[in-house]
Amino acid sequence: MTPYFVISLIMIGAAGLVYSLFALFFVSRAADQARPGSPPAPVAVTILRPLHGDEPGLYDAIRSVFDHGHGAAVQIIFGVADAEDPALLALERARLAYPGRDVSVVVNAQLHGPNKKMSNIINMAALIRHPVVMIIDSDVQVPRGAVSALAQTLADQSVGVVSCLHAGVGNAGFWSRLAAMDITYRFMPSVLVGRGLNLAEPVLGPMMGLRAETLARIGGFSPFAEVLADDYEIGRAVRALGLRVAVCGPFVLHGCSETGLPALLRHELRWTRTIYGIDPAGFAGSLVTHVTPIALIAVLLSGGAMAAWLLLVAALAVRSAIKLRLDHLSRMVSGPLWLLPLRDCLSLVVWLMTFFVGRVDWRGYRFKVKADGRLMQGRQI
Repeated sequence: MTPYFVISLIMIGAAGLVYSLFALFFVSRAADQARPGSPPAPVAVTILRPLHGDEPGLYDAIRSVFDHGHGAAVQIIFGVADAEDPALLALERARLAYPGRDVSVVVNAQLHGPNKKMSNIINMAALIRHPVVMIIDSDVQVPRGAVSALAQTLADQSVGVVSCLHAGVGNAGFWSRLAAMDITYRFMPSVLVGRGLNLAEPVLGPMMGLRAETLARIGGFSPFAEVLADDYEIGRAVRALGLRVAVCGPFVLHGCSETGLPALLRHELRWTRTIYGIDPAGFAGSLVTHVTPIALIAVLLSGGAMAAWLLLVAALAVRSAIKLRLDHLSRMVSGPLWLLPLRDCLSLVVWLMTFFVGRVDWRGYRFKVKADGRLMQGRQI
């Protein structure tokens, strides 16, 4: 391998190390965002929770939203496309454990576009009664205080949409833990760096909220039924109104249920293909975030050059510090420290594969993604 190529790798790795140091700094500053126990906001909330099939941890995820601890009225609407959906069994168990909650269930198979989750939400939206609307994915566990934290953030009229920091939790063994580690230790630092440097205002889809009047101003949910990155497009529509996008804590737990490498790759390629479609240049530049595998490749191709070894040791130290800090903030260990280098190497592989992907798999369907991020009607696989 030519010395110039190795030097280029080391330079990219050095840039990645600088990025990782920024990530450690902003992760450490996230303590205020992640601190639980926000006082309840005196505003009524409607929670929309689309369901689709059974999945590991579903009962705990549903139960957690019943145990919200919010100090005002909370209406919870669940939606399914099929009256025989097994998710309804977990919902019924949770309802029996928390009697007296204001719960509605919408069963409606009508599609409003290829985005089936958004179609489900559109079918639920007619029942919204309260001034704050939250959307929570089916695989998310919601800690007490999260509903109140989102509602309180929306009390600031300059904020149009708010979402929660989240950590991954593996619900189905080794591969699901690897998936959870990617969420917590790669994606969350990138979110915090982007916000800290004013490079991005992300909307994090697992749990987000906005005022009902803001939702009406952006045309409801219907404009987002054909896009893959519905959370991103909602954020863009809100920003077009001159409103801010906010992120708050405490961390919610995003469940992962991948049982093998193919399932993990399908899921993560859907995420990375979404980001690539939104910002191709930014996605290409995110190569520097994969500092550990880049440093490892530099060590191997340079024959063990001292500069490459120093870069690798520094990368492992900083990445370990980021992991331990996020474990403390989220109160969740998504995976063991020894597995982090393997997870980082796998993340680089997924990043490389993204450039060759034109279709994504989603809940048993395969979709082609257009250049503008819109989905073409999928076929069942």
